[in-house]
Amino acid sequence: MASKSYIRLNSKTVVVKGRNLLYLLIGLLCAWNPLLGQAPAPVADNVEKHTLPFAERDSTLYLDLYQLKGDTEVRPLVIFIFGGGFAAGHRDAPFYNSYFRTLAQNGLKVASIDYRLGLRGIYDQVGIFNTRPLKDAIDMAVEDLYQATAFLVSRAGELQIDPSKIIVSGSSAGAITSLHGDWYNQNRNELTRLLPEGFQYAGVVAFAGAIFSYEGKPRYDHAPAPTLFFHGSEDKVVPYNKRRLLNKGFFGSNYLARQFSRNEYLFHYFRQMGAGHEMAVNPMNERMEEILYFIRSTALGKAPIQEETTLVPLKK
Repeated sequence: MASKSYIRLNSKTVVVKGRNLLYLLIGLLCAWNPLLGQAPAPVADNVEKHTLPFAERDSTLYLDLYQLKGDTEVRPLVIFIFGGGFAAGHRDAPFYNSYFRTLAQNGLKVASIDYRLGLRGIYDQVGIFNTRPLKDAIDMAVEDLYQATAFLVSRAGELQIDPSKIIVSGSSAGAITSLHGDWYNQNRNELTRLLPEGFQYAGVVAFAGAIFSYEGKPRYDHAPAPTLFFHGSEDKVVPYNKRRLLNKGFFGSNYLARQFSRNEYLFHYFRQMGAGHEMAVNPMNERMEEILYFIRSTALGKAPIQEETTLVPLKK
């Protein structure tokens, strides 16, 4: 952007009626219970799902493509990455169905993808002095995200996808993967060799995400994609602000939003005071109007906006 005059900087506070812990419980059950991922509830009568293989690793990785039945238009696409601590979770966990349905019914296609779970069986080995398994798990997930992206771009004509309008979105571990996917791409990480030449994500929608850096605070060599952050101020799972030891650190949405603001990157940040890790799932039910507005105006429309919204619980 040429100057600040093109940016609408708007910070506001909104009073909300608390947080629905039921959403959190359902979301965690769907992420961690392997039985729930095998027989998902229907998304909607007017939304169809097609399952496609996109990569061969130790086993085949699949994606589920959701779209309106009978739709013949070329559409923007949201790639979705599920949560589960890089140790569990499913691309078709029923809790996400409302998110997929609303996106599809508003003119978007959705590809919910598999990725390898790098911390499965070794989750308890990760600690402040042993962070390599976490970094390796993130990189593995990003590699699979890139593989899915390349597959979808290569099949864009057949699948009626606009390859210039692909947004990446994720919950918790999936949000970490989403943010890393764009961060690596802007810094030309070696994993970006898997992406089509010159490819850029149109936007990022991250539900309780963070960037894990081995090189101090994360910087962008090129401006990141427009990003929508959601995070709770009391999140004890994914850092809200930052946790750092020497050059290694986890930098959460609150920290990243400050960096985006300082560097004039496009973003919208919803911080919910007093909320914990339920912000990894709640906005998919409670904030769809704002999500759709961001996608249409900023991610796809490139409207120059920097905005922060602070949500505070309604006092009893």
